[in-house]
Amino acid sequence: MKSIQPTHAVAALAALVVAFSAQAQNAFMSEPVQVAAVKPSQAADAKTYRQDGARHLYDAYPDRIYRGKLPPLLHAVAVVETVIDGQGQVVEVNMIREPSHAPDVTAAVREMIKRAQPLPVPARISGGVRYLDVWLMDGSGRFQLDTLTEGQRRE
Repeated sequence: MKSIQPTHAVAALAALVVAFSAQAQNAFMSEPVQVAAVKPSQAADAKTYRQDGARHLYDAYPDRIYRGKLPPLLHAVAVVETVIDGQGQVVEVNMIREPSHAPDVTAAVREMIKRAQPLPVPARISGGVRYLDVWLMDGSGRFQLDTLTEGQRRE
């Protein structure tokens, strides 16, 4: 019977860890669906614009939306400030509260917002808009935004 060399075992284990990490990170990353024509937002303030921004993100990532009530324990919660210019382009994505245990979620949320641009043009808000939303992520990489959440189960 052949014995496995320690260096081969370590190399194989390292390859498995790298593959698993890449697969886990990819669970939270995806390309947006091309949204046809983005309608301008008629929101007069940031709070109202937040609904238009959330709907746009739901339209851009329909397969990533968690349908129904979220499970009682979430994988990650992130509070995100998004700054949009007068043309709907993302100027900044600031993490107000990021999940320290899940840096992959932080990176994915930033990328998803940036890849979904342009967001609705804030037609009634001079100079663009700065708004907050809370991203609620489950372990599969699906999410809800607090603005449009269906709530959470109490199990």
